[in-house]
Amino acid sequence: MRIGYFLSCEEYTPAQLIEQAKLAQDAGFQGLWISDHYHPWNDAQGQSPLVWSIIGALSQAVTIPITTAVTCPIMRVHPAIVAQAAATSAVLHDGRFVLGVGTGEALNEHILGDRWPFADERLEMLEEAVDVMRQLWQGEYVTHHGKHYTVDQAKVYTRPAEPPKVYVSAFGPKALEVAARIGDGFISTMPDGDALKSYRDQGGKGPAQGGFKGCWAPTEDEGAEIAHRLWANSGVPGELSQVLPSPKHFEQASELVTPDMIRESMPCGNDPAGHAEQLKKYEQAGFDEVYVANIGPNYRELIDLYRREFL
Repeated sequence: MRIGYFLSCEEYTPAQLIEQAKLAQDAGFQGLWISDHYHPWNDAQGQSPLVWSIIGALSQAVTIPITTAVTCPIMRVHPAIVAQAAATSAVLHDGRFVLGVGTGEALNEHILGDRWPFADERLEMLEEAVDVMRQLWQGEYVTHHGKHYTVDQAKVYTRPAEPPKVYVSAFGPKALEVAARIGDGFISTMPDGDALKSYRDQGGKGPAQGGFKGCWAPTEDEGAEIAHRLWANSGVPGELSQVLPSPKHFEQASELVTPDMIRESMPCGNDPAGHAEQLKKYEQAGFDEVYVANIGPNYRELIDLYRREFL
């Protein structure tokens, strides 16, 4: 199983993200995930740079592969523009770029005043969006009049030798069926072996990527405090993460999440055992790649922990 590093655009400045990527490559991490948000989950996280600018900068800083985890190409950005951005990114990274996609969250996608569609409609939009992008990556003029998107005589001129791969994030039966049908790979933030098996059983191909967060700190208590302050939203249950529209709403919902709940959900502190346990869960579930993100200021220490213990 390959181990990569997850760059959290919600929490770090552009300069810090580039620094982390360099440190991760030097430590032996084999790839990068990067989040694609308009807003952070809460004000305490405090950042949210444009992912495509960071990806461009990363092309001049590292040579390990990078995957968006994940881009939502259905509302905030038209799929024709995402197709151009992904093609340019793949050229800059010499083909080592993967476009991870999903149906997104209202938190990021409502900003232009669009109605937030129900999950089934978002899946339908995602499938059409991926089809539009793949048409454009063929290098011909594309005119498309679909149910959700219109493209009028568009052509992407700057393209990699091979079209970018599209990995699909999915949970739930309907999303897994769509992912298996349209994906070149699978993405999940849970070590769910049953979901991965369903993806494979329905014909899903390509690598399976998973990811999790940890918080390095001198002690477990300090790590749990930092993680709870910055990422209590990770304990918000069910579909709330898809439908809450703003950071302040996540802050309100996160009041239900206790520090102990966060402590139990992710490795906190300086002990590698918690990370080993998480890595083992993904390995046993059948994942090919797993990406770890650090929470808080001590990302150098977490990267060094992985250099010593796992890489």
